[in-house]
Amino acid sequence: MNLKQLEAFVQVAEGGSFSKAARELFLTQPTISAHVSSLEKELNVRLFIRNTKEVNLSEDGKDLYKYAKQMVELEKKIEARFGKKDEDEKQCITIAASTIPAQYLLPGILLKFRERYPDEQLKIMETDSTEVITQIVEHMADIGFTGTVLEKKHCKYIPFYKDELAIITPNTERYRKLKETGREDVEWLKEEHLILREEGSGTRKEAEKQLRAAGIDLMSMDIIASIGNQETIKKSVKQGVGITILSRLTAVDEVEEGRLLTFPIPKADEGRDINLVYNKNYQLSHSAERFIKVVKEVYEI
Repeated sequence: MNLKQLEAFVQVAEGGSFSKAARELFLTQPTISAHVSSLEKELNVRLFIRNTKEVNLSEDGKDLYKYAKQMVELEKKIEARFGKKDEDEKQCITIAASTIPAQYLLPGILLKFRERYPDEQLKIMETDSTEVITQIVEHMADIGFTGTVLEKKHCKYIPFYKDELAIITPNTERYRKLKETGREDVEWLKEEHLILREEGSGTRKEAEKQLRAAGIDLMSMDIIASIGNQETIKKSVKQGVGITILSRLTAVDEVEEGRLLTFPIPKADEGRDINLVYNKNYQLSHSAERFIKVVKEVYEI
């Protein structure tokens, strides 16, 4: 086993393609395949599950990736520290973000970052909050954005945005009348079909918490679906399938256009924190430090 083999393996794992890995590493595809094949033979495992359309990591491959990524990153850090590289050399920043920050907060941050550092490269992976933290802990991502705080060793959380949840309904006569009454309790929710985000989502966990504070046990409600894609949830709500509880950010455009209505959750606090998170056990690259600095400037923290 050598670093060249591990670099090839990591590149295929991240790009999902042998040909793409070859282009990124300036090697031929047969060379990449040979590196991966040698690793599989030496470790006596199958690292990838291949089909005609894509290449995915096997369970053994996922385990190896955690270690191989760290070794490749460590090699880069050694080169940066002792090699003849410019201290300000640009490095690709790997960012893992949960749905809300990825879709509604990161675009503004990226615009500001690109204005200031136009040559920097970014790789953004959207996943749920729990997986974001896992990727930070296992050093598969440099920076994470999540609405969930898990007490994991070495994780440094920086709260930068308050995310307010809201009950979101279709804009029909029934809900317009309900809104006009100014009713402050949420007992009416017990009569509704509810669509929620998937388990592991920070939004789902916060919704459960805020409903409990309002005196409603989620288990007593008619939950008809748990869906990972919030655009699918909103489309379902607009079509009258049910109502939902999501970040108010997700419905801003639809509310302005008159397609959805939002209701506050009684007794809700000022909102959950959206956090920037990184692993303080690893030295951040200069590029990652620049990115964090921009986030702090944009949100004045």
